[in-house]
Amino acid sequence: MIAIRLRTEYLKDPLGIDIENPRLTWNCDGGLRQTAYRIVTEKWDSGKVSTSSMSSVYPMELRSREHVTWKICIWDENDVPGEWAESFFEMGLLEKNDWTARWITGDYTVDKKERYPVDCFRRSFSADKEIKSARMYITACGLYEARLNGRKIGDFYMAPGHTDYRKRIQYQTYDVTELVNRGDNELTVQLADGWYRGSIGAWGLTNQYGTETKLLCQLEIEYFDGSTETVISDKNWEWSNDGPIRFADNKDGETVEAFREPLYGGHAKETKCGVVPSASDNVHVIEHECIHPVITVSPNGKKLLDFGQNLAGIISFRVRAHAGQKIFMKFGVMLGEDGNLTLKNIQCVNKKKRTPLQQIDYTCGEGLNEYKMTFSVFGFRYAEADTELVFSEDDIEAIAVYSDMEETGSFRSSNKLLNKFVESTKWSTKSNSLDVPTDCPTRERHGWTGDAQIFFGTASYLFDYAAFARKYLRDVYDWQRKDGRLPQIAPYGGVDFYMWTMNGSVGWSDVGILMPYFFWKKYGDDRIIRDYYDHMKKYASFMEKRISKDGIVRKGQSYGEWAEPADVMPNDWKDMVLPHPEVSTAYTAYVLKCMSEIGDKLGHVDDSEHWKGVARKCRMAYQREYGKDLDTDRQAQLVRPLAFGLLDDEQTAFAQKRLIKAMENYGWRLGTGFLSTPLILDVLADIDIEAAYRLLENEEMPGWLFMPKAGATTIWESWEGTEAQGGIASLNHYSKGAACEWLYRTMCGIRMDGENHFRIEPHPGGHFTYAEAEYRSIYGTVKSGWERNDNRVIYRISIPANCTATLVTDGKSRELEAGTYEF
Repeated sequence: MIAIRLRTEYLKDPLGIDIENPRLTWNCDGGLRQTAYRIVTEKWDSGKVSTSSMSSVYPMELRSREHVTWKICIWDENDVPGEWAESFFEMGLLEKNDWTARWITGDYTVDKKERYPVDCFRRSFSADKEIKSARMYITACGLYEARLNGRKIGDFYMAPGHTDYRKRIQYQTYDVTELVNRGDNELTVQLADGWYRGSIGAWGLTNQYGTETKLLCQLEIEYFDGSTETVISDKNWEWSNDGPIRFADNKDGETVEAFREPLYGGHAKETKCGVVPSASDNVHVIEHECIHPVITVSPNGKKLLDFGQNLAGIISFRVRAHAGQKIFMKFGVMLGEDGNLTLKNIQCVNKKKRTPLQQIDYTCGEGLNEYKMTFSVFGFRYAEADTELVFSEDDIEAIAVYSDMEETGSFRSSNKLLNKFVESTKWSTKSNSLDVPTDCPTRERHGWTGDAQIFFGTASYLFDYAAFARKYLRDVYDWQRKDGRLPQIAPYGGVDFYMWTMNGSVGWSDVGILMPYFFWKKYGDDRIIRDYYDHMKKYASFMEKRISKDGIVRKGQSYGEWAEPADVMPNDWKDMVLPHPEVSTAYTAYVLKCMSEIGDKLGHVDDSEHWKGVARKCRMAYQREYGKDLDTDRQAQLVRPLAFGLLDDEQTAFAQKRLIKAMENYGWRLGTGFLSTPLILDVLADIDIEAAYRLLENEEMPGWLFMPKAGATTIWESWEGTEAQGGIASLNHYSKGAACEWLYRTMCGIRMDGENHFRIEPHPGGHFTYAEAEYRSIYGTVKSGWERNDNRVIYRISIPANCTATLVTDGKSRELEAGTYEF
């Protein structure tokens, strides 16, 4: 037996982390059971530890920059040791005094009403000895791209990522040993506005975190003779803003004059920043899938590029041209009725502004022009090019850009539309995971907390979501107010002023308790609830203060169910002004029940009993106030109390029957919104599994399968797609893809059930002849599938090494060890 998939804090061989006692994890390959492990580093030897646990915590004190190689050997069920496996992690800069670099900025006075070209910085230095290693620590208020001797440092994109720069600034660590020359070297850095100073939010608000972009850079070189040298950002760096990128904005795009070269005729100014940079401890944003277009001519005579896939990413091209020839491109996700590209569904427009522009204005240099977007990301399937130049389909490509989360889930069934829906959900997850889980990659690009909490279950099946989710929780709690209130959006930039009162909205701000709770259950890691427990208590207290004496939550504005089909509940601005007592009471009862379970897990008995009591009070109040209002066709008002267990037995029986009637009255189409859509299949399956399948297989609007049937390659924000909200609706919005969790957890029956154990309880049904899912869990890869043939069902199950499972089929259970089975 050998240890595989070695990880440190959910990361593979991470550089520059700052978690003091990192968690080490692995999976097992070969054999049935791990009976012991031994971990060895230069400073620590665990000895032979008799356990089946596939995790350990590094116990030694760690210093800044410390590089730790850890080797692991595991013993199988026969007490036979396997081969050693090896991984490493390296600490970043842990103390404020580790930073000797100075913050620098361009030599100009900022007028916050103006936009400026990209800053270009340069520093030349010599390395006259044989180099052992070199590390670059770098960050910015803005976005940076660094090059050493003309070669890009690292493969990260849109660095340092998105945070509330007033509270937290992430830095990156790069191994640049191979890039430093013995002799003369040139280090250059470009600095753009990014989220810090560029446009954010639906209306493209600017200067949300500051007005002065700035750079912090520290290159540390170690020589073989033991000596060291540090190159730091300071006022001695050369600077100019006369380089080729004349304008760069996350959303609006880039203006490029390729014939330009920066002259570096001035010097940087030293400036200050009150935030000490910290490591992201997260996967990084990098380039992924590359797609070439099909090029045709639009009715307006311009070149139309169809990449065949809606995505979030960048564009690159190569073309031969004469100096001064131009290429103007704009990007969008749909064609108008006239057959031309339109941006109407993603743009906010008034007399003064139109945003986002999503455009590239490129002026060529002489000869071969090779271009790749540097400081922008667009959401698009189509591009329109206005140019006299000729380029082939091979000369241009779209490149998907997103956080480097490993794909961990696969699903396949006999329903092709459902398979496409799952793939569309993956694409929408990728498109909305650029360091932050966003709602859409075009218009708002906000880290909506409600979307993130309802989607965690699906995201953590489809991807290794742990490090990404952990970073987002820091964003959420960076905003928390003294009264415990949590935000509707994190990081909180670009939010329209009138939305302030929506902070604290149930279903959205509840992410602060629900995501750590889900994280703990999915990854078996209780540190997340330990680390945030005091903060979660503050939010739970905030929720409690809004409860009236009778147990109903009548205070506080909230979004309610949000985005139900227009013929069920038309979208109205008053939905954001009025409270929603039914929704608020239901979520308060559910969230505080979860909080009670968290308190119990951590040994906070008094807290646990308190929150249990408050949740009970809300549940009883719900039964009194809303248990008599269950005779409704509005699906969400039946799904929610059933999903959260809020009703008594009599009310439950009535609500279940009434939900089936509501489904029949609506033609077995979906009538739920954001909050209840992830819950409805479970609720129906508890009543009758065939009812769940009937809804799942619906191909009419509103319905999950209507999207791929209509040609969608990503998930829509609204059930009506382009017809919703006057045509202003995202076509790349993962929330409604939250139903995919049900495919893994119920249809194929893969559920986490404690350390190293699964509960496999598949539920065949509907018109499906087969379904199969694979999930690379924290404990290893588990597979479950079924096939119906000649009135019998064949189950195929695979349990990873060092794991067991309880298999439940046809009401009977059996215990399985690691291995592959067919029943």
